[in-house]
Amino acid sequence: MPLRIAIAQINLLVGDIAGNVRRVLESTSRAKDALKAHAVVFPELTLSGYPPEDLVYKPHFLQQIELALDEVAKQSTGITVVLGFPERHNGVLYNSAAVLQNGSVQTIYRKQELPNYGVFDERRYFHPGNKPSVFDLEGVTVGITICEDVWLPGAVEQAAAAGARLMLNLNASPYQSDKTRQREHAVRERVAATEIPFVYVNLVGGQDELVFDGASFVMDARGEVVLQAREFEEVLTLAEFERQGNDLVALTGHKAEPEGEVASVYKALVLGIRDYVLKNGFHGAVLGLSGGIDSALTLALAVDALGAEKIEAVMMPSRYTADMSVEDARLEAEALGVEHHVIPIEPAFQAFTGLLADAFDGLPRDTTEENIQARCRGVLLMALSNKKRKILLTTGNKSEMSVGYATLYGDMAGGFAPLKDVPKLLVYKLCEYRNAISPVIPLRVLERPPSAELAPDQKDQDSLPPYAVLDPILERYVEWDQSVEEIVAAGFAESDVLRVARLVDINEYKRRQAPPGVKITRRAFGRDRRYPITCGFGRK
Repeated sequence: MPLRIAIAQINLLVGDIAGNVRRVLESTSRAKDALKAHAVVFPELTLSGYPPEDLVYKPHFLQQIELALDEVAKQSTGITVVLGFPERHNGVLYNSAAVLQNGSVQTIYRKQELPNYGVFDERRYFHPGNKPSVFDLEGVTVGITICEDVWLPGAVEQAAAAGARLMLNLNASPYQSDKTRQREHAVRERVAATEIPFVYVNLVGGQDELVFDGASFVMDARGEVVLQAREFEEVLTLAEFERQGNDLVALTGHKAEPEGEVASVYKALVLGIRDYVLKNGFHGAVLGLSGGIDSALTLALAVDALGAEKIEAVMMPSRYTADMSVEDARLEAEALGVEHHVIPIEPAFQAFTGLLADAFDGLPRDTTEENIQARCRGVLLMALSNKKRKILLTTGNKSEMSVGYATLYGDMAGGFAPLKDVPKLLVYKLCEYRNAISPVIPLRVLERPPSAELAPDQKDQDSLPPYAVLDPILERYVEWDQSVEEIVAAGFAESDVLRVARLVDINEYKRRQAPPGVKITRRAFGRDRRYPITCGFGRK
């Protein structure tokens, strides 16, 4: 009879211990009764959700975790349960995994490799373990590791030396472009070193700026993926292993077709919006619809995430807004079936400039007046957000946020920024992808030169290099930390590189005040890329 292990790729809520216990028990019951599994494996830090951050400093939080672990153990007899939890042992905190059998905790593994880079800061909270952990499952010795343990040699090899013939790896591995291939490469290296199959179980769902894509898989002892769970969806699936002497052979299971890069990014953004809005208890979302490409994409994402009935779009034309912008915005809202309003901002703009007339006397018009227009819109949108308990989605993209092409307390005002980590050139690709599903973004929006429409005949390229130049420079400077000299050596004009680098550096203060948004690139602003605001390095 094959060894049957259920993979529980589930969506959890950080801090909702009781809710997470319910999800675990529901999945365990299905794994036992419907799948006839011998064991069910859950993600890293299942009971707390990931990342729990400073919640683990609260003694009463950890007490509730201990009670929850006991509850799961007592209510899940007849099947082995493997799940992650934050463990306090002798006054020390560990990122741990427990094996529950026969109503009690049989063994505990403590994560050895604690990541402390990018979005991870586990060494702030946890101490590393230093011992392998194996357990018996239907006569098979099974080893446990947690996430980062497979990216470096050591923990997996220890478990193999302790007799493991199968490895379970519990993960909370956040999404970024090309992450699935990187995970498979890391596991394949451990498989090559140990010649034993792997069950890789990953979390799914959105948590603040992170999106966990799932994409759990099974890799056989030859390094071939024989089972692949779907991305961005909750999945309970069965991995089966046949005994051949002392070895286990991973049997081929369902292999979900991998998404293309643009499709994966789109689904990550949809999941990030949905979970941020719903897990935080908002009734829906509101956004400003300008007739431009960024707000058009944000609207489509919001509708796909929450449903048209929960979305409200507001068009706020100024004296500089082209008629075609209002028309395109209306077409977008109608194509997606979204409630929409038109609220001209000219009366508010006149009121503010009138109030400031004496203070501004003798001073020339400049970007101040442009920013007042953006802030008029911010006030209107935040009022609607407050009144209707709908979160305000901002529409700025990563290219704009990088160089400060956004108005503080204006178009940056809001609760969540779906495109915060999406470069402008990718915005176009995502719009084309969405239109291929159903045409909701007018072709004219894709073809018109981008404009903030805060001044006569304004175009983005009046203030910035073309996006075909800007985005590659930003990728090198922001995501790869290349110097100006290195970027120039790669073929970019020195004047462009110096200008872009300066804009990135001097606008850190704006980004610190921006709402959170979904991370999809190698290095996102926020908890991923952290730079000082007051800084003399590199400024000229």
